[in-house]
Amino acid sequence: QVQLVESGGGLVQAGGSLRLSCAASGRTFSSYDMGWFRQAPGKEREFVASISRSGGSTYYADSVKGRFAVSRDNAKNTVYLQMNNLKPEDTAVYNCAASSSILGYYSSVRPTSYSYWGQGTQVTVSS
Repeated sequence: QVQLVESGGGLVQAGGSLRLSCAASGRTFSSYDMGWFRQAPGKEREFVASISRSGGSTYYADSVKGRFAVSRDNAKNTVYLQMNNLKPEDTAVYNCAASSSILGYYSSVRPTSYSYWGQGTQVTVSS
């Protein structure tokens, strides 16, 4: 099992940047593939990005490709989501999630592929 805690959300002006962090408990962080999802009020949960346990493979939703970057530091038990050129459409609650299974693209974009979830952090982008 693993516990996840997100941080770094807040209010930012359109065009600005934020970096979200997801800190994991335990000693087996490097054994998990990680994903980022978001959910805006009244909308369905949406895949944002994912990263393999070694950090060697990443996937991105088309809506954030070129603007967001996911990375991880296994020595610090932390995964990051760097968000640049933020838009009002990026406003949502962002959650990180962990999977003990090795995920390809089609699995990594599905929330049901992940067993562990953080509590979420709010990102609000003003125009």
